Amino acid sequence: MEQTLVKYYQNKWSDSDVEAHWDSVASIYISENNKVKAAHDQRFKETIQHLKLKNSEKVLVISSRDCEANDYIKQVSTTAEVLNAEISQGLMNEAKRVRPYVKQQKISTYSKLDFADNSFDRIVNLETLEHAENPYLFLWELNRIMKPGGIMVMSCPPSTSELPYQIFTFLFGGHGEGPHRFPSSKRVKKLLKETHWKLNLHKGTVLIPVGPLKLQNFGEKILNTFQETWIAELGIRQFYVCEK
Repeated sequence: MEQTLVKYYQNKWSDSDVEAHWDSVASIYISENNKVKAAHDQRFKETIQHLKLKNSEKVLVISSRDCEANDYIKQVSTTAEVLNAEISQGLMNEAKRVRPYVKQQKISTYSKLDFADNSFDRIVNLETLEHAENPYLFLWELNRIMKPGGIMVMSCPPSTSELPYQIFTFLFGGHGEGPHRFPSSKRVKKLLKETHWKLNLHKGTVLIPVGPLKLQNFGEKILNTFQETWIAELGIRQFYVCEK
């Protein structure tokens, strides 16, 4: 690990600030996501396609929020051992209320995870990188706790989503994102390389997050046609399928 890179990627907020934000919106998190249910759940449906679950894998979901990913994983692999890790106690309480059967673990920071080396076969890391106090340390930690050959499915909004996000929040409200920095795909790929992840697939998704389902599906057809071009960067949810 290079200390110069640790300093380079350090953000201006702390993981505690992120925790405080999600605690403050925990009570409305589920109801606000239900207003854009199709776009929200797309992250789970896409993730399942790339996890390649077979039999009794140990799966870490970080950040788990209301633990909805847990249900999608169990639908395709009843033998998967899923641990849901979350920084917000408020969201953990909500998850316990709606999904009392899930296994959860509280974390205090993304920069130092309380798991042993080589603990997990799969990691689900959705819309979290952009919030981490230090994304470099976060990805290093995920690499440390992943077993050799393990698969991580990660998503985050690209930098081109910042203005649309601000407009959407102004018009429709929502739970907000709190402290964040939406990274360009170029920056994410650089981070993955620097933290020794092998990138197997990068894919832009969700061009049209609201409106009739047919319109949203049309947006996906456009993105799928123009993957590997700048148009794919317009998708508000960029997926990265990685291997240790």
